[in-house]
Amino acid sequence: MLLGLLDRLLSALCDQWTWWWEASSTKDELPRALLTVSILILVVFWYRWTFMKSSKGIGSHPVPPGPRGLPIVRYLPFLDTNLHEQFTELAHQYGPIYKLWLGQKLCVVMNSPSLAKERTMRKVFVRDTMSNSSLEASYNLRKDEVLKTIREVHSKIGTPMDIAEITFLTQMNVIMNMVWGSTIDIHKAHGVRTEFRGVAREMERLRIWVDRILDSIIDAQTKMSMVERAEAFKIKGKEDFLQLLLALKEQEDTGISFTLEQIKALLIDIVVGGTDTSATMVEWAMAEIMHNPEIMKKVQEELSDVIGTNNIVEESHLPKLHYLDALIKETFRLHPALPLLVPKRTDRPCVVGGYTIPPKNTRVFLNVWAMHRDPEVWDSPLEFKPKRFLGEASKCDYNGNNFQYLPFGSGRRICAGLPLAEKMVMYFLASLLHSFNWRSPEGEELDLSETFGIVMKKKTPLVAIPTQRLSSLELYA
Repeated sequence: MLLGLLDRLLSALCDQWTWWWEASSTKDELPRALLTVSILILVVFWYRWTFMKSSKGIGSHPVPPGPRGLPIVRYLPFLDTNLHEQFTELAHQYGPIYKLWLGQKLCVVMNSPSLAKERTMRKVFVRDTMSNSSLEASYNLRKDEVLKTIREVHSKIGTPMDIAEITFLTQMNVIMNMVWGSTIDIHKAHGVRTEFRGVAREMERLRIWVDRILDSIIDAQTKMSMVERAEAFKIKGKEDFLQLLLALKEQEDTGISFTLEQIKALLIDIVVGGTDTSATMVEWAMAEIMHNPEIMKKVQEELSDVIGTNNIVEESHLPKLHYLDALIKETFRLHPALPLLVPKRTDRPCVVGGYTIPPKNTRVFLNVWAMHRDPEVWDSPLEFKPKRFLGEASKCDYNGNNFQYLPFGSGRRICAGLPLAEKMVMYFLASLLHSFNWRSPEGEELDLSETFGIVMKKKTPLVAIPTQRLSSLELYA
């Protein structure tokens, strides 16, 4: 409260000082000087007050160190576009945990695995859509979408293809079909990934348009007859997620309460969050494979041994593909989809790594990009080495139990769509590598540079040319 009063007082004095300075004559130089000095003193006092307020620790534990920045805006003007790299550089200067102010928002950044260890509809989604039984029931849905894409790629043999584009569309159709039972026509979907990103960036401006689409989908689901529902259930093997939510909404004795607006918000979150991340990881994996021909040879040899060139990939093959599993884990290590994960917010003071994390509303970033490249944890951390996840290390999973490896986070806030993402990335990547050989267009050099964002993407899209690998054309029919 006192800080707010100081802000208002400082603003009022600045306004008064401006008016006085412009209205006064040279005879008023002494009052002008006194007022200027007074304002400067007040600014210093205000700055010291906010600094001291943020520096109070718990007992003998101080708050983390960090750059001070400028008054008012603090460290905001110094932020780089590659935030994950900048946060890693700051860790070299201030240690594995440090604070920085972004305007009036206090943020704490953690860069060490040892520090990570210290600290109603979503449940419905995980329970009814991401459970093992639900994923098994929806296997044919995933298989149909993957085979559609394989047929589409085969129809364009010998021509350059955008890997992320085809992966994005496949993943999006799987999620949309699981969530509300519809898909996008693959032949009419050119550029859908770019358009979708545009929608995501301008979601507020396009809110009415999105609402209208979701309203029509919800209305259609609500008006489905019992016969239509039974037919849909027969085809899919289960109800889609929207049907489950609408049924729960109508039941008053479930103890679960939510509105149509909340349902629409969750549907958007699921589709937005579950498409671009998986597409980006398949693109990174393909880029690293094409950059390392010996790795492509090993993974395709494994695919031939387990599946054979006279068969297509089935999800039942996946547990036997140990090298491919290690390759995907290494991709998530070197190129985590969310380099800073999703920022957390403190609700009370706590001590981490010997430092006090200040009370309510401090934002905490976990820099997994830096953690996954920590030379004290990983041998040759900048090299792409799938073999580091073979043998005993193959037990390392995505569930956040190993605090040196957190591509999806940990604890209650771990990615809700993890089970589906894990299956789809491996299934689709196996299908692409088993069905086709891939090479870069003539004269083009493979670029592995990255660009920072909520999802860390390749700076330049991966374009590759497929050639047929399987023994029979019937396998592509």
